[in-house]
Amino acid sequence: MTLKKSEHSPALDLFRNELSNLLDARHALFKLSALIDWQTFDDEFGSLYCEHNGSPGKPIRLMVGLEYLKQIYDLSDDKVVARWVENPYWQYLCGERYFQHEMPIEPSSLSRFRQRIGRSGGEKLLAQTIAVGLKSRTVKTRDFKRVTVDTTVHDCMEAGGRATQEAKAEEKAIAFPTDARLYHKARVTLVREAKRLGIMLRQSYVRVGKHALFMHNRYLAARQNRRGRRQLRKLKVYLGRVCRDIERKLASVGLAQREALEILLTRARRLLKQGRKDRNKIYSIHAPEVECLAKGKTHKRYEFGVKVSVATSTKNNFVFGTHSLPGNPYDGHTLRGALDQVERMTGRRPAHCFVDRGYRGHDETDTTVIIAGQKRGMTPSLKRQLKRRNAIEPVIGHMKSDGRLDRNYLKGTLGDAMNALLVGAGHNIRLLLGSGFLRRSTACLHAVVRRLGLFFIPYSGAFHPDDTPRARRAA
Repeated sequence: MTLKKSEHSPALDLFRNELSNLLDARHALFKLSALIDWQTFDDEFGSLYCEHNGSPGKPIRLMVGLEYLKQIYDLSDDKVVARWVENPYWQYLCGERYFQHEMPIEPSSLSRFRQRIGRSGGEKLLAQTIAVGLKSRTVKTRDFKRVTVDTTVHDCMEAGGRATQEAKAEEKAIAFPTDARLYHKARVTLVREAKRLGIMLRQSYVRVGKHALFMHNRYLAARQNRRGRRQLRKLKVYLGRVCRDIERKLASVGLAQREALEILLTRARRLLKQGRKDRNKIYSIHAPEVECLAKGKTHKRYEFGVKVSVATSTKNNFVFGTHSLPGNPYDGHTLRGALDQVERMTGRRPAHCFVDRGYRGHDETDTTVIIAGQKRGMTPSLKRQLKRRNAIEPVIGHMKSDGRLDRNYLKGTLGDAMNALLVGAGHNIRLLLGSGFLRRSTACLHAVVRRLGLFFIPYSGAFHPDDTPRARRAA
């Protein structure tokens, strides 16, 4: 499928006003659309489309713009497409020339676009926000060159400048896992898939399974643990019977059709065999990649998701790198990969990196790493920079509350990686829109006026060369 080119008829567009003439040029999104290099995305993603089959693909600028808007305003795929029809600034950002009254795409197209570009494409979206930060002077080149080595409570990693790194958990969109709930969910999923393939089961346990789950929760709430365990054994027996019944009748199904059912059977067998203290347990039937992370928090002892590494600038909290860490690795073993990503994003190897004590035993040799609590070689400047490490805490808090880092709704390990990258891109754009980006042109005008020695009288709207501070002092 080749990319679809927008076609405009001069006869039909004669009486239509372009969005550029209707919108306020001082609006933040209007300015943002001019700073983003959209041609870069066409060059990078254009080769991912086929020329010989399928319907024409949607414009890449439209898809990238929708992904940015989704992360900026913390919206789902359905909501961002629905609100796109109502907002002319969103349409202008996505490359529309005239106002559109219909939905540009089906919401599911965004999911397929993320799968098409992959993790490397997500890094392109994040790198473009850093480039926009340089153009708007929100991030300066000296932030990359000036490296400050400090140890803080979090991994502080400098992306060409001073950077801070922190490991956090990206929770998955699953219910809190309990044995009873997992047994019930696995049985319901197997029965539904078997019915879809036309397998006649001896018994589906739809009614008694639901009743057993209900009574299990009621008994535990009443502190009747023995009766509750009895209902739990019933749920486990029901799941085992359904698994064995499907295995006996699986030969009647074609090889191409039973692949999904075999995957579910494998997960159900693991669920039946896993014990309390086993490793690599299943916590979700539809998301087996979910891991249990103990962060030591009093209000939430365990989080179920995947660990995410975040690298930000020490000076202005700009995100230079985010990536998921499946397998719950030790923080010190992830430092090199995080620094490599920052180098890809900024084009510079960080010179100094601030990390917490969880990164002791790291294997990084190209970057100077300072661990929190370090005393040897600490200068007053390094001590001051070390205090800035804590600034990454509110950054991650905003990425969770304002962005989509608190709960990941994307599927699989690729969804974990894409969500982390896109959340970082959305955070950077929010910084661009909120930290003086709207007032940039006015500030530049005042700077030019001061440089020329002019004084602006607001109520008269005129420049008076003779009415300057220096002239008033001379008088």
